[in-house]
Amino acid sequence: MKMKIISVFTLTACALSLTMTAQNKDKALFRETKPGFYQFSILRDDREVLQKSEPVKVNKNFVVDLTSAALPNKIDLYKNQQWHNAPISQGNTGTCWCFSTTSFLESEAYRLNKLQIKLSEIFTVYWEYVEKTRRYIQERGNSVFEEGSEANATTRIWKKYGVVPADAYSGLLNGRKYHNHEAMMNEMKTYLGSLKANASWDEETAVATIRSIMNHYLGEPPAEVMVNGKKMTPMQYLKEVVRINPDDYVDILSYTQEPFYQKVEYKVPDNWWHSEEYHNVPLDVFMAGLKSAVRKGYTVSIGGDVSEPGFDRLTQCAVVPDFDIPSAYINDDARQFRFSNKTTTDDHGMHLLGYMEQDGKDWFLIKDSSSGSRNNDTNAKEFGYYFFSEDYVKLKMMDFMVHKDAVKEILEKF
Repeated sequence: MKMKIISVFTLTACALSLTMTAQNKDKALFRETKPGFYQFSILRDDREVLQKSEPVKVNKNFVVDLTSAALPNKIDLYKNQQWHNAPISQGNTGTCWCFSTTSFLESEAYRLNKLQIKLSEIFTVYWEYVEKTRRYIQERGNSVFEEGSEANATTRIWKKYGVVPADAYSGLLNGRKYHNHEAMMNEMKTYLGSLKANASWDEETAVATIRSIMNHYLGEPPAEVMVNGKKMTPMQYLKEVVRINPDDYVDILSYTQEPFYQKVEYKVPDNWWHSEEYHNVPLDVFMAGLKSAVRKGYTVSIGGDVSEPGFDRLTQCAVVPDFDIPSAYINDDARQFRFSNKTTTDDHGMHLLGYMEQDGKDWFLIKDSSSGSRNNDTNAKEFGYYFFSEDYVKLKMMDFMVHKDAVKEILEKF
């Protein structure tokens, strides 16, 4: 009996040791962050326009070491990708939600109507700030007024204000090449803070003042655009040219803090108007719906966390290292645990364009508007893109927007 107990204990210990060894293949290192696109392009634009200097900050970050990994980080490997405009930079702004979703809807215009069009992100951003101002006044200063928002803010704004071509409203004045909303945001927030301090809640005056600030920094958005010799309002342009119905787009979410198969609120600061239009589903359904959609030829606007050690700007790949969590253990609870303890945050919106398969799992091609995807050769095909592993999406991407036809099976359960 004693010998059997020792043998069982020994075998168990050996198995545990082997398991731990097998799960500990990924290594990490502290890598110095070298100046890149942000410093050499965006801040250079600031210096040229504003004649100011910016100190270059050097940090060391804890990141996974992927130098010897076999990574599918070349565009040409992604045979299953859909039409899209080339990546563009959001500059020094927090407007990824609009850049990613506008790109997504441009791809939708091509999928639905074979239109290759470039639309204005800043037109949508402008009217989003107007709506944020209204809410701020209505809530007596208790509504979030920041740069961030969500994918469905874009369709909400389009539904109310329409959209215009990019060349009709760039939001770039005084020779600027890249957007920088820092000074504009500071001025708007200072003004709204003064209204709160003085309990001054005249909504129309507040909106008019915010618009005058934006007009100074961005220019006034057009009330009409000229298309093929015809004058159109932004709403006419949406309905007659772009021909996208904002009501056709749905948001799929997966977290356990709300009931599954109900439309719920995504409780993050960027959902500042407290939308309850998120279709909450279990993680396996979330992933199956996403993988099915891209296989049917759809693209999606996707959002989640990009501040992880496995999010590597050197290789432009996002993985989940096994020193974080082994692949087999990624489930609903692991996902919710990270959201609840705020190690998963609603950082960034991107446009998922297609996929490839490697070693039995998907990798996703991601179009990105941030500076982190632009630290490689500006002439490289990969400039402005990331490559996300299936595990990274499963653990760290919280929601996606897609055309309702792509997820009929999911919506039928609501």
